[in-house]
This record gives sequence, structure tokens and C-alpha cells, in this order.
Amino acid sequence: MSEIRNIAIIAHVDHGKTTLVDAMLKQSGVFRENQKIVERVMDRNDLEKERGITIISKNLSIQRPDMKVNVVDTPGHADFGGEVERVLMMVDSVLLLVDAFDGPMPQTRFVLKKALTLGHCPVVVINKIDRPGARPTEVVEMVFDLFCELDANEHQLDFPIVYTSAKFGISKMEPSDEDSNLDPLFEVIRTRVPAPSGDPEAPLQMQVTSLDYDDYIGRTGTGKIVNGRIRAGETVAVIDRDGKVRSSKVTKLLGYVGLQQVEIPDAMAGDIVTVAGFEDISIGETIASLNNPVSLPFLSIDEPTLSMNFIVNGSPFAGKEGKFVTSRQLRERLMRELRTNVSLRVEETDNTDSFKVSGRGELHLSILIENMRREGFELAVSKPEVIYREIDGVRCEPMEYLTIDVPEEYQGTVIEKLGSRKAEMVSMSPMDGVVRIEFIIPARGLIGFRTEFLTDTRGTGTLNHVFHEYAPYKGPIIGRKNGVLIAIETAETVAYSLWTLQDRGTMFVSPGTRVYEGMIIGQHNKENDLVVNACRGKKLTNVRSSGTDEAVRLITPNILTLEQALEYISDDELVEVTPQSIRLRKKYLDANDRKKYEKKSK
Repeated sequence: MSEIRNIAIIAHVDHGKTTLVDAMLKQSGVFRENQKIVERVMDRNDLEKERGITIISKNLSIQRPDMKVNVVDTPGHADFGGEVERVLMMVDSVLLLVDAFDGPMPQTRFVLKKALTLGHCPVVVINKIDRPGARPTEVVEMVFDLFCELDANEHQLDFPIVYTSAKFGISKMEPSDEDSNLDPLFEVIRTRVPAPSGDPEAPLQMQVTSLDYDDYIGRTGTGKIVNGRIRAGETVAVIDRDGKVRSSKVTKLLGYVGLQQVEIPDAMAGDIVTVAGFEDISIGETIASLNNPVSLPFLSIDEPTLSMNFIVNGSPFAGKEGKFVTSRQLRERLMRELRTNVSLRVEETDNTDSFKVSGRGELHLSILIENMRREGFELAVSKPEVIYREIDGVRCEPMEYLTIDVPEEYQGTVIEKLGSRKAEMVSMSPMDGVVRIEFIIPARGLIGFRTEFLTDTRGTGTLNHVFHEYAPYKGPIIGRKNGVLIAIETAETVAYSLWTLQDRGTMFVSPGTRVYEGMIIGQHNKENDLVVNACRGKKLTNVRSSGTDEAVRLITPNILTLEQALEYISDDELVEVTPQSIRLRKKYLDANDRKKYEKKSK
């Protein structure tokens, strides 16, 4: 046990966690000399590779001459905070990675607060010291201020600092030191990260913190052995949230060697292992000794703050592009997601074709939707809505801590726009031609703001936010100001018709796109919705002189991504998601039905 070190790497998104893991693996002899190594080897699924972010936490093991390091790579986005929270329960310390230019960001604050609350003493890693404009000394001071702000104790405030460039695989104890490999970082891990504190001779206790499924061995659970020993083939007790005990057999016991899971005969306290043979096990349950079953404290995960309705696709194009279209298939898929996604909540509604799905944020839910559409599902989703709570008789709503980096010339526009969304400025500080502004804003004030923000700042601003707290309701917020252009019939769009409609607004479709009545094909320049015909061809005449025909010059349409579509829609609109298309539509496709809905809502 004295040779084991269990650490998690935590940081804000894109600060270099996965790149640092790559460098640690390469310098530990995990790969063969002739082995082809891809970048960000820990990003295993397609979405992680495409977006360049970590979505699911992953385990690996690095064997050094003097120690074995179990490393957990965690997500950096606040919407996947549920992954980070449960991972922190099975490690003994954390590497807090901070960008040498950006400094502490919202997710840094969030994960550090969780780590300090659990009593961990972080190792601070100042990464990207080779980045132009890097200011490592200032960033260290900012990190220290953040520790003080989060009420760190004296032992936690005495944190070791390592300066690294994960991209080039170098680390050093002072910015002025000569470049070295990652040995200085491994030495700090060996000397400053405590060994596991469990008792190998005590009765078995192991808490499951993540789940997976294997086609050959079935459902698997991963966690740290807190006390005792576990052996392949033995029968153990499983204790659920309510304290009920059931028995099950460990069919396989898996450990980690580098990135690979390998079968092992036994393991003892302090090690992180994966067990198979538990078809009904859930996250947070305790695997214990059958003779002396003692439960560990159940994992507490922050509750969801945002919800939307997942609805069976009822458009005229339903069933033409996907394989799974029924409410039964949709329900089964959502219930399957609940087994591993601990931050998700699914509720059945009065309508059998609709399910209320709650998560930690728009990205959390949109990743689920994207995975479902790639699996062949068709569905419609409603506008995201925040989840209100009643606290001491007061209606409260979730607030977000928002950090914006924007060029100085755009700061006035950004502050004005956020003021109308009930944001309160916390601080403003200049940084080398860029201004960092921090706000506390209602979560509903951020819905639809990102696209507007990128437009206002000409794509030069960056925006990050993390859940802050629940606070009293701030009053109504004005939503989207523009109306939409709605198709009048089911047909293919024609270039000539789209050309004639360009003066009315911004198009969301290109020529030759199949549309149906009630589908949204663009944004109107005015506040009201407008029903248009985008499928009408040009009338033929006998005149064929060169001067009579005007050249059809189309402006490039604004094709919305899934996240942009979810942000854009209003209460009476839906996003239709299929494996091939993302369409915007009105809830009521018929114009007369929409008029009745408007009268009823007024």
C-alpha cells in the first residue's frame, strides 16, 4: 500500500489535462518504441475526439520504479461535474492544473472547492508555461487567493507547485530552472501525495464510483478498495442506498496496467479495480464482506439545474431517417442512460410520448441527444427550462458564475446585454489587451446568450460558466426578440424563392432542402412570425432576352448546430433531431392551431 498513489487530474476545460496524461504515459514506458500513438489517447469516443474535451472520466495506471500511480482523467466542463464529484471520492489527492495565461477559471473554482471539502491537499500544476503571454508568477498568486477564498486550511495552503508544458513533456520546480522531463512532477507526487489509508486486514469495503458494460463479461463497476481484500470468484455482499444487503459473486477482477485492463486474482485496500458479476449494481453502492457487511457513506451528487422534454418525433418526416422512433424505445434508452449517468433525472409525464429529462446544463443534455441520434434515434426536444426550488418559503432559481474574456472595445456591449439578463458584475480586470469580467447571472439568462455573444464580439470573446448557488427569483427576462420564417407547405426549397425571401430575414436552409408545413426555415427581421413559401419556382415566360433575368445570388444560410438550435427556440417551438438532420419546428404545425395556442396562452 505504501507504494500506491491515487490521484485525479482536475482543471478547467482545455487547460491540458489529457495532454499531460499523454506525456506521463509516454515517459513511463507504457508504449512500445514502434507503437503508433494518437494525440489525447484518453479521449476514446468520437464526441470527445471531435470536440477536444473529456466527457467521461477514465482510469489508468502508471508503474514507476518506486511507486504505482493510479491516475483518473476527469472532465473539464462544469456540466459533467457529476463525473468529477464521484471520482474525487476514490483518490487521495488531486493535481490541480491551471493555465499559465488564463489562470483559475470557473470550473477550477468548482472542482477545487469539492477537493478541499473532502480534505484533499492539491498539487498545483501551472501548465502551458511555453504559451505566449504566460504569467506563471501572477497565476500562482491568483491560485493562492482562490484557496483562501474557498477557506482552505493551513495544510492545504502549503501546496507544492510544479511548472509544466504538457505538450513538450517538461516539468520544473521554478520557472527559471532548466527544462527537464516529467521526473520532477513524479517526485512531487511520490513525496507529497499520501498513500492510501485503509486497512488490508479489515473486512472488505469498496464503493462503486463508475459503471460500464462489456459485451463479454456484462456490467462492471469501478471503485477504490477502502478496506480489506477482494478475490476473483468469491461471494461478497452488496449494500444499496437503503441499507439492504444482497449477495453476489465476483466473476472477474480487473486491474490497470497503463491504459489496459488486465485480469488479476486479487487486490487489497488502496487499489482501484473493476469488478464484474453484478448485473444490478448502481453507483454509490458498497461491496462489502459477506460475513461483516458495513456500508460506506452514500455518494451525494449535486442535483440537476436544467430540464427539457424528450418527445417522440411527430413531424411529417418521422421514421424516414432513423431506426428507433417509438416511445417504448425512447423510454428504454433513457432508463439505460440512468444506470451510468448519475447527474441525470428522467420523469414520465402525463403524455406517454413525452419524458422530462433533467441535467446539469445544456451541454450535459445535448451530449446525450447527440449520442442518441448517432445510435439511430429520432426525437423532438423542447426549450431548456431551469428547475426552480422552494427554499424557506421563497421561490429560488439556479445562479451561474460567469467568466468572460473579451477585447476592450466590446466590453460595453457585453455588459449592456448581460444587464438586461439580470446579471450582477462581480469583478473586472484587464489582461494584456483583454478584459476579464465576472458575473453572477440566473441560469435562464444564459439560455440563448452564447450565439448573441459570439456575434457581438465578432467571435473574439470566450465565455465560461459554472453553477454558483440557488438564489431568490430575479424577475422576468426578455427572451428572443425576433420572430421566425415558417414554411407553408411540404416540398423542396427553391433557390429563386429563397432569394426573394432574403430581405425578410436570415435563412436556416439551403436550396433543395425538404421542408414541411410548420417547419422553421429562417429568422424574421421583425418581432412577429411570418408564414412564407420557399418552394415556389419562377414563372416561365416567352421572354428570353439577357436583360430580363436577374442573377440569383444567395447569402450563405446559417445552419444551426444542435447546441445553437436548443438555445434558439422559444416556448412554442421544438428541435427535431434525427441521425441525418437537425430541424426547427413549431409545436403546432397547422397555422390555425398556432392561433388557438396563442389566444389560449394570452
